[in-house]
Amino acid sequence: MNARKLVVSAAMAAVAIASPAAQRTIIEQVLVKVNGEIITKTDLEARQIAALRQRNPNLRANSDDELQKALAEVTPAVILDAVDEMLMVQRGKELGFTMTTERFTSIVENIKKENKIESDEQLQAALKQEGMTMADLRRQLERTMLVQQVQQTEFMQKLQVTDTELRAYYDANQGEFGTAPNVTLREITLNVPTSPQGINVAQDDAAKAKAEEVRAKIVAGEPFARLAADYSDSGSKANGGLVGPLAKTDLSDDLQKAIAGLTTGGVTPVLRTARGYQIIKIENLQDSTTKPFDEARGEIADKIANNKRGGEYQKFITRLRAEAIIDWKNDEIKKAYDVGLKEEEAELAKQPPQ
Repeated sequence: MNARKLVVSAAMAAVAIASPAAQRTIIEQVLVKVNGEIITKTDLEARQIAALRQRNPNLRANSDDELQKALAEVTPAVILDAVDEMLMVQRGKELGFTMTTERFTSIVENIKKENKIESDEQLQAALKQEGMTMADLRRQLERTMLVQQVQQTEFMQKLQVTDTELRAYYDANQGEFGTAPNVTLREITLNVPTSPQGINVAQDDAAKAKAEEVRAKIVAGEPFARLAADYSDSGSKANGGLVGPLAKTDLSDDLQKAIAGLTTGGVTPVLRTARGYQIIKIENLQDSTTKPFDEARGEIADKIANNKRGGEYQKFITRLRAEAIIDWKNDEIKKAYDVGLKEEEAELAKQPPQ
């Protein structure tokens, strides 16, 4: 069992800077100091591995060149996230946040419950497979909790969405709240047998004649559903020929043309299909509709709040970066960090203004 998945299932996970406790005593290469706290080569490698797994769980590098290329692609975002997380955690500690033993125990119990783990020993065995201990798990969960609490305290609880913003979004994005036209049909299909030599003309004529006979019964008022059960070769006969509701755009072009102009209750002429002959009845037509503003209000509020949350986070983390003392010990990792900043800037430039 993947211990990192356990943390994700508890809704508390971010890829952590975590390594076995025994390794903490080994002198490691320091890559960067962030306000005096270090990120080591082992820390970075743990994040790189997690990023590669997340990007492609089935990744199997066939060569050193392929692996180096994959690492080069993920490292800018990985080191940027590592520094940002450390800044957020440091801010959380400044604000006095901490994870109590009771809170940690509660989270662990939820992890065990959601993953059907019956004992602490089984959880420890799962963690061991990932080179982690319970102490590592606690550090990881505490870091995630601190980040969440800082976000909540520093900007999330201050976010407000006004009625003017709600209405403006609704008016500018009507398409998001519309439903596509759909149709519910009933069908009767009469198949024409085929052979390696093709279609037998006599059998084809007989099937067409039978289809015309069935349609005449429909026009005379006999129930379509009963006729479908009696005559149709389609699997839908068990349900009286009922099919749908279907979006009109999901219908074939030929079928869309065949039902064009029909209203509820309308019946097509006998139609030739690849399998034989078919009769279609319009059971129900639903035109496109637009969700009223009052019904869409909550959905819109969430969208706007999420957009604002991203913007406020960016302002906050940018300020923490500017105030931090970041001392780089590895030039290549510093270059990767700078690339990460440029990639972030390019991504933000693509987003609509808040």
